[in-house]
Amino acid sequence: MKHFSLPKDGGLIETGLPKDIIHSYEKIPAEIYDTAENACTKLADIIISSIKGHKGGTFRLGLSTGTTPVTLYRELVKRYKAGEISFADVKIFSIDEYYPTGSGEKQSRNFRLYDEFLDLVDVKKENIIIPDGHVDRDKVTEYCAWYDKEASGLDLLVVGVGEQGQIGFNESGSSVKSRTRTVLLSYKSRKAQSRNFNGNISDTPKTAITIGISTILSAKRIILMAWGEDKAQAVKEIVEGPVTASCPASFLQRHENICFFTDDNSGSMLTRVVAPWLVGPCDWTPKFIRKAVVWLCQTVHKPILKLTHQDYIENSLGELLEKKGPYDKINIDVFNDLQHTISGWPGGKPNADDSTRPVSSKPFPKRVVVFSPHPDDDVISMGGTFIRLVEQGHDVHVAYETSGNVAVHDDVVLQHMDTAHELGFADKFDEVKALVDSKRPGEPEPRPLLDIKAAIRRAEARAAVRSFGLNENTNAHFLNLPFYETGGIKKGERTQKDIDIIISLLRQVKPHQIYLAGDLADPHGTHRVCTEAVLEALDQLKDEAWLKECHVWLYRGAWMEWELGKVDMAVPLSPDEVIKKRHAIYRHVSQKDIVPFPGDDSREFWQRAEDRTQNTARLYNDLGMAEYQAIEVFVKLF
Repeated sequence: MKHFSLPKDGGLIETGLPKDIIHSYEKIPAEIYDTAENACTKLADIIISSIKGHKGGTFRLGLSTGTTPVTLYRELVKRYKAGEISFADVKIFSIDEYYPTGSGEKQSRNFRLYDEFLDLVDVKKENIIIPDGHVDRDKVTEYCAWYDKEASGLDLLVVGVGEQGQIGFNESGSSVKSRTRTVLLSYKSRKAQSRNFNGNISDTPKTAITIGISTILSAKRIILMAWGEDKAQAVKEIVEGPVTASCPASFLQRHENICFFTDDNSGSMLTRVVAPWLVGPCDWTPKFIRKAVVWLCQTVHKPILKLTHQDYIENSLGELLEKKGPYDKINIDVFNDLQHTISGWPGGKPNADDSTRPVSSKPFPKRVVVFSPHPDDDVISMGGTFIRLVEQGHDVHVAYETSGNVAVHDDVVLQHMDTAHELGFADKFDEVKALVDSKRPGEPEPRPLLDIKAAIRRAEARAAVRSFGLNENTNAHFLNLPFYETGGIKKGERTQKDIDIIISLLRQVKPHQIYLAGDLADPHGTHRVCTEAVLEALDQLKDEAWLKECHVWLYRGAWMEWELGKVDMAVPLSPDEVIKKRHAIYRHVSQKDIVPFPGDDSREFWQRAEDRTQNTARLYNDLGMAEYQAIEVFVKLF
């Protein structure tokens, strides 16, 4: 299966550039790959080479828990099955575990390590050293001392880092001298881990066993990993920031043999990505020039047309002046370029000169498919644009790729059943309450209960699009992709069955425009899997005639926005349109207030969406563009 990454457009010219210059801002050298899969291919090469080249007994390999290493585990299993490596002489150490719990329990930190790796290769059981979550409390301190001795001086330690810069369960405030010990988990960590406990923080362990920072630093070689945009801030702090207990992984800057493997998204805040002109020579494409000028405006707090020659020189953009100057020409070109991204006609304006517009005027009306990973991403992420497309007369279809059933709280289900009873319909409340009570932590939810939750979300999605005039019976499609329907948080792999469902819809509609979620946070997350499934379907349809007139636009979710240097279309929203969008989001009642997996952000989805789009409008205004209430922005993939 193919994996999605945005195409490169300009940037640092690394070919022939000394490594010391490339990593000049980095206290831990970062290796940036376009995807987690490509990074893990190289990581697997390193691990295999290290094992094969080891002299003097058993190779001691440390690995981490969580979702970050899953891609690596799958690559190692593939290499093992291909006969490239044996793990018979490898001793595997894990760095943490909930306490109390056990490695065989599905909600243990190490269950996935077994499920994705250890149970699939030839590592000997006696060579698997994992913290024992069942040790008696009066013996756990002694046990931790034993484990620390065993885990010290590993030949290679390959670990992922957390969003707050934690490593293992060494959280903010951990000492550089810390050894293997029991720790009290912070509220933030328990909130994040509650995903593995059906969203119930009360069921999430309060303590854990973790190896310490000092134990980690004793390893002969360390490789850190991070994938996805939600790790970008942590990566920047670990790689370029000061050594501080508030970011425990920053202590690893002191190690002599360490590097950090990231994908494009988790490495997106590093200096050589954000401002590569500070590091070395660059490839100055039009979009990359726009990126540099926007950065300069935000650095010196000026709109584009007020930038001076001195501003460019004093902020390391002399090379840009030499190759593309003078400065006033650059200013005007970038101003016009950014101005031309703004369009109130996302489907194209009929009978208009479209030479500088992001979307062609013909054909009109257009057939459009908005792909929504969950049943509310459409209105949350691009609701204003969606409403415009409908009101401007296009044939708009929305495809809800998954049921979103696991994101409905049990109390919402019971409230719906109680309402049905009050309205005089069959009384199923007790029957459904029994289904809710039959749930077991770590086990998939009962299918009849999931079916009810899916029905609730379908009804909400239909109500949302009906609120602004879309025919919910003919133009709202519920795909229910099979990869999602596991009944639990962990999803299956996307397969040809998922892709075939998407192909069927695309052949039916033959769209001129496709809108996809461009969220790149988690390589195993629902948004990314859904987007890659659509792109795989399009690849399989590439020879069909209608696709030659089809263009794909990427929107973002409720949490992040495209940087202005990448934007191809900006759709301004009036105050009334912002209200219409908000009212459509309101229809998703099950996602208000008690949504099971809200993360650290306590704002409701409509608040996040409005804050994001209003901030984008402010950014355009600060650069000297017209002032709008809100703006939704898109990147054109092709």
